[in-house]
Amino acid sequence: MSNNSISIVPKTGIDGLKENWRSDLLSGFLVFLIALPLCLGISVASGFPPSAGIITAIIGGMLVSRINGSFVTINGPAAGLIVVVLGAVEELGQGDLVAGYHYALAAIVVASAIQVLLGLFKAGRLSSFFPASVVHGMLAAIGIIIMAKQIHVMLGQAPIKGSSILSTIAQVPNSLFNPTYEIAIIGLTGLAILIAWTFIKNPTIKKIPAPLIVVLVGIALAKYFGLDQEHTYTFFENAPEQTVGPKYLVAISNNFISSFAFPDYSKIGTLEFWEAVISISLVGSLESLLSAMAVDKLDPYKRHANLDKDLTAVGIGNLVSGLIGGLPMIAEIVRSSANVNNGAKTQWANFFHGCFLLLFVVLFPQIIHSIPYAALAALLVFTGFRLASPSSFTHVAHIGREQLILFVVTIIGVLATDLLVGVFMGIGAKFVIHIYRGVSFIQLFKINYTINRTSNGDVVVTILGSAIFSNFLKLKTELATLESGRTITFKLDQAYLIDHTVMEYFHDFEHNYKEQGGNCVFEGLKLHESYSEHPLAVRRLKS
Repeated sequence: MSNNSISIVPKTGIDGLKENWRSDLLSGFLVFLIALPLCLGISVASGFPPSAGIITAIIGGMLVSRINGSFVTINGPAAGLIVVVLGAVEELGQGDLVAGYHYALAAIVVASAIQVLLGLFKAGRLSSFFPASVVHGMLAAIGIIIMAKQIHVMLGQAPIKGSSILSTIAQVPNSLFNPTYEIAIIGLTGLAILIAWTFIKNPTIKKIPAPLIVVLVGIALAKYFGLDQEHTYTFFENAPEQTVGPKYLVAISNNFISSFAFPDYSKIGTLEFWEAVISISLVGSLESLLSAMAVDKLDPYKRHANLDKDLTAVGIGNLVSGLIGGLPMIAEIVRSSANVNNGAKTQWANFFHGCFLLLFVVLFPQIIHSIPYAALAALLVFTGFRLASPSSFTHVAHIGREQLILFVVTIIGVLATDLLVGVFMGIGAKFVIHIYRGVSFIQLFKINYTINRTSNGDVVVTILGSAIFSNFLKLKTELATLESGRTITFKLDQAYLIDHTVMEYFHDFEHNYKEQGGNCVFEGLKLHESYSEHPLAVRRLKS
């Protein structure tokens, strides 16, 4: 795309529809092809009926796209929420997954109301309070949990009911050496396709969504193995007989309206219910905000989402979704990236993707029913690996040793306890490291700074003491109100310590402010020692 075309920002609303319907319709269709199998897989992995994920994506497309504050994001269920939703179903249901589903819907409704309030009270910037390495550690732990659970499904096995996550991981070798062979062939073939797709360089072939290929191959193999009819077989001589059948295929109603379900609020007075509410609202809000900010960086027109409006819209979408049986949604990064790459211009691409999902589930439920669970599990195993890949460990370690410590502490905390406890263990470790490095207890939560204007209208920001993730919100909020087109000088010669989260914010702020015609100058950084060679590593004033 040329610079001239990038400078012509697409219109929004009805004018944007008239101007860009062709490109948005095509992108919406291509995203729908990616979203369908992911919605089904995420829903089943979350302990919800397969249709629940589709309900969520339809609402995210057709409703949220009309009221949100972003431009090319795709809203729908996400792998990052599998752990919290499944945990809510299992904890609240106490062995009864159907009852747990209805209790979890109630938790989603209450969590959604909290999200709406957070957006209305402009709490979008609260995401800054969570250190980047802790967030990455949380996502990596979620990836490990997804892989641990879905590997069994991919191989046609199941871990012992009620197993802890560590026990589920320990049972993986047993499933690997004792698979249900026909199911494992479907799952492993799907995984092989996803891995092979990452090595393909041809841009035309890359346009074909890999999840679509996995599902089509999975359907073909399921037909070949006759999974629509229950039968027994012996895969090789002397092997034990195995039974397969329709239970390995996605179960979905031919009447989409009958897929709707309603929340049960009878556990609203229990501690488990409110743990689920806090987990869903916290993780969902944090993931959605981070994804929206990431998509802003991909937008070729350099538009920036209104994060508070976006959070409010996602909360409203989740409220509707929870009331009729759907999963919680976020601004989803993988589908949003595909949306940008497919040439989407406005929110209408998200709307069209929702429309295509609705049409498909109403007109072609039998096709959905022919999809094997093992193919969907392969998609989730691959997604989990991307969240917890070795490269993520390497990236964090490159930023600094303390960042790797926070990353690993969070992962271990989440796996050994639960998601919320693990996140707060990571934050606690961050506080301990800052105190060890000389940050006073008061400065953990209070930042000292001044903002002055020069005679020509430029701005000088002087930071005194420490600027860290937990005290930076006030200054960040004030910086967001500065007019564009000025020179902003950050005087850091008296800043005792600047952590990675703040350094990352400075980097993004400078990039965005320059795009608005302004300039940023950072004075005093040479007076600091860096804890690694990474340009955004933690810095402390030399003594």
